[in-house]
Amino acid sequence: MGKLAKLIAKFLRDPPELNYDDVYYLLTCFGFQEVSKKGSHHTFRNDQGLKITVPKKGGKTVKRTYIKQIVLLLKLEQWKDENSK
Repeated sequence: MGKLAKLIAKFLRDPPELNYDDVYYLLTCFGFQEVSKKGSHHTFRNDQGLKITVPKKGGKTVKRTYIKQIVLLLKLEQWKDENSK
């Protein structure tokens, strides 16, 4: 299992918090680019115009609420099912 697959599995376990670096890595792997950074809020956008703003707690972690939004936005459940075959 590669790094991306392990990271997706981590997101799908519904953790209370994740490291911001993991969130950044996942979003960039799915074609998102950081377009704005204001204080603790980082906004990402992809070529299709999808946008998500992710605040970092304490400058290092991202809360469960935003992790769930990322899972839905990236359709990680479907991605896991399609790539586990």
